[in-house]
Amino acid sequence: MNYSKFAVIGVGRYGSTIARRLAEKGAQVFAFDPNEEKIENIKDDVAFAVTMDATDIRALRMQNLQEVDAAVVAIGENFEATVLTCVHLLDLGVKRVIARASGDHQRLILEKIGVSEILTPENEVAYVVREKLLNPNIVNFLQLPDDHEIAEIIAPKGTVGRSIDEIGFRNRYEMTLITIKREYEITKNGEECTEQHIIGVPKSETIIKEKDTLVVFGAAKSVERFIEINEAL
Repeated sequence: MNYSKFAVIGVGRYGSTIARRLAEKGAQVFAFDPNEEKIENIKDDVAFAVTMDATDIRALRMQNLQEVDAAVVAIGENFEATVLTCVHLLDLGVKRVIARASGDHQRLILEKIGVSEILTPENEVAYVVREKLLNPNIVNFLQLPDDHEIAEIIAPKGTVGRSIDEIGFRNRYEMTLITIKREYEITKNGEECTEQHIIGVPKSETIIKEKDTLVVFGAAKSVERFIEINEAL
């Protein structure tokens, strides 16, 4: 898998855990925080760490953050700083801006300014965040003992139009396809809308469709290999 560059802004307990987990997986991580002590604590674990106020657009511009694949804004208690930092990152053209929110009110504000990926520490742990960052195909994730996992994966492009038997989940990838979540066009309250439903236990002749979500079980390395191979096709 081609691990690239990630920026983590705000390296308190939550942000530093995300930064370290990304680095453990081979990612190039750039950490930023206005607190010098926090930067000292993480500088040996990431590629680059600097004391910086991310609400200062001039300071952000000097870091060339538009070149990173994603920026995680994990500022803790200062939500005003979170909002201002996100606005600056979006203005700089950062590809993915992922921000931390506490509660529905903060989530709504972040959505209004254009942040579509929002973290809620109460519901998502750093391991899940790591997998979502490194594997954008993964939309949900449950870590199990012995480095196994159950993952919900957006169907990689190399699987679309192929049958389950042809793909060879068990024989080729040593994974089990548990079920498929599929989008259906329905009419609700007189309006056309889309709903996602599981199709039950898939059959060997079931064809994968675009926008399907595959629910799989296997070793973490098997899931990563499956995504990597089928996204490259």
